Amino acid sequence: MKLLDKYILKKFLSTFVFVVIIILAIVTVIDYTEKNDDFMEHNLTFLEILPYYGAFIPWIGNLITPITIFIAAVFVTSKMAGHTEIVAMLASGMSFRRLLVPYMMGAGLVAISSFYLNAYVIPDANKTRIAFETAYIKKPFYFTDRDIHLKIAPETYAYMESYNNQRDVGYRFTLEHIEDRNLKEKLSARRIEWDSAQSNWKIKDWTLRKFDGMEETFSEGKEMDTVLNITPKDFGNTYGLQETLTLTELNDYINLLRERGADNVKIYLIERYIRFMAPFAAIILTFIGVIVSSKKKRGGTGFQIALGFVIAFVFIIFFILSKAIAENSTMNPLLAVWLPNITFSLVGLFLYKFVPR
Repeated sequence: MKLLDKYILKKFLSTFVFVVIIILAIVTVIDYTEKNDDFMEHNLTFLEILPYYGAFIPWIGNLITPITIFIAAVFVTSKMAGHTEIVAMLASGMSFRRLLVPYMMGAGLVAISSFYLNAYVIPDANKTRIAFETAYIKKPFYFTDRDIHLKIAPETYAYMESYNNQRDVGYRFTLEHIEDRNLKEKLSARRIEWDSAQSNWKIKDWTLRKFDGMEETFSEGKEMDTVLNITPKDFGNTYGLQETLTLTELNDYINLLRERGADNVKIYLIERYIRFMAPFAAIILTFIGVIVSSKKKRGGTGFQIALGFVIAFVFIIFFILSKAIAENSTMNPLLAVWLPNITFSLVGLFLYKFVPR
């Protein structure tokens, strides 16, 4: 690494850290102002609130990484262009591609760190944040789904007409065992209750039918203890659950949902795709940031910095729209999530044709 690379890399990373701190301070103050009424309503002390912000700050800091690194790239490059440093570098024989090297090194370092944090560190912190928001910010959760179908084993299917998550009771329960498309057993019950002391289910007022060819065996009873591959957590509040899972846990949970034939797999797939997409967004936006701010302007650096904020705003809007499309349309969620990166990559390559050589 040459002296010039160290000079640019140091300015770039230090500016990135500065921008992150400034934006985090602003966002934290705004968040506290919005939630202060909830804090006061629950009589929360500073020490009780502190762990929440200890988890909130790393989460929001990593979330805005693509935008903050883009702003840092624009700010550093526009300052260098304003001081005629970029012109001097290019006039000395350095190519623009070579000028990009320290920026890409810095963006790559930030991207790798961001991916690791988002995959394995921040999800654990999010457990504290989500639990706090569920307890003090959000309204009480009531499970309202009807006609619940679950695949709890390769050949076993469960059904409940409704479930009360306040009492951990399911109503109109059936459990069917099917082999080669033939029904072998069917257990029906008026209700099913979770026994927290024994960590199992109590089936009330049940009937059991077993089929062997044309023969049927019938039995019934008032109560039966059984262990099923479902727990009350499966009917609990899933607010922010995808953000509390490490990448390994997220992959395992997606496989579990697929085995059960669940309808909400897409939410967790989108979360997984975003964790891979965001680091690349940081690199792409750095590339664009250097390009749009590398030319010296007569009016100074103000216009370039303002342009950088506009592009960052457009990227945020594009990302929000693409995520909404991924969640609510039939479009492939992988393509929808990566659409901002694909689009801005093409924009960056187009702009690259017009940079000073």
